Amino acid sequence: MDSQTLQHTTPLALAQEPRNPGMALDLDWVAGVQANTSAIERRCATLPARRSVKKDHQAAWLLKAVTCIDLTTLSGDDTEERVRRLCAKARQPIRGDILQTLEMPPITTGAICVYHEMIPAAVTALEGTGIPVAAVSTGFPAGLSPFHLRVAEIEESVKAGAKEIDIVISRRHVLSGNWQALYDEMKAFRAACGEAHVKAILATGELGSLRNVARASLICMMAGADFIKTSTGKESVNATLPVSLVMIRAIRDYYDRTGFRVGYKPAGGISKAKDSLVYLSLIKEELGDRWLQPDLFRFGASSLLNDIERQLEHHVTGAYSASYRHPSA
Repeated sequence: MDSQTLQHTTPLALAQEPRNPGMALDLDWVAGVQANTSAIERRCATLPARRSVKKDHQAAWLLKAVTCIDLTTLSGDDTEERVRRLCAKARQPIRGDILQTLEMPPITTGAICVYHEMIPAAVTALEGTGIPVAAVSTGFPAGLSPFHLRVAEIEESVKAGAKEIDIVISRRHVLSGNWQALYDEMKAFRAACGEAHVKAILATGELGSLRNVARASLICMMAGADFIKTSTGKESVNATLPVSLVMIRAIRDYYDRTGFRVGYKPAGGISKAKDSLVYLSLIKEELGDRWLQPDLFRFGASSLLNDIERQLEHHVTGAYSASYRHPSA
């Protein structure tokens, strides 16, 4: 790969981004938020056709995508052994011979994402790697357990070693327009996280409209969310390009107003390498290169890595391999 291609792949030497401290609830700002659904859908429909990268450039962008994956297992039959295998994959997500051919140094995924019970196994398996453990919390995925238990769950996950907490908001606050309640809830969740970064899962497929998605995004950022995330992956509709565009533009508006950068995480249904390229293109066009780093952008995914590795093997060998040759766990 040439140096121009590599600059999109290797992490930039950047100072640690200051955390979003939040701000006072601004209901006038929230009330003025609108979403032109037809215009948003037209904009998103152009992305896959207009943005196509090939050969070395495509390989570089796929490697970039790998570094932004929250490698995830959220199954009822999760075991500590499965989590350890997943952590091994996070430490070496792409085979060494492929990286050597591409003249690339070793890379890792952005994080591992698990249920609370699996945190100790993940923390032990990732010791010394710098890869953070993220835990889903607050009664994931529905978020309907008693409030004090949701707060306590966050505190227990942080105590167990999670460096990132993926919380779920109460959808009913959005659907009823109770923005004060959503703000107060998010503030409490942020406080319970302490030094751990908090990702606010909006469950956008259950919010009713793109306008609600935009307003919920702003409220969570006002309350101090470090990331806003589309979905739990358990809804019937998860990450989509229109929802992503709305959330990304809310992030841009918040940055323009406050000067603080908030991260973005699309999750659920992103399983193909070509889809990851579209999302990266959207981020680059709407937010710029700074948001292409794993401290500000993540994919919530379990099978995406498998397809990316297949595409990279095809790039270096000219032949596709079977999916079972690239297991995650």
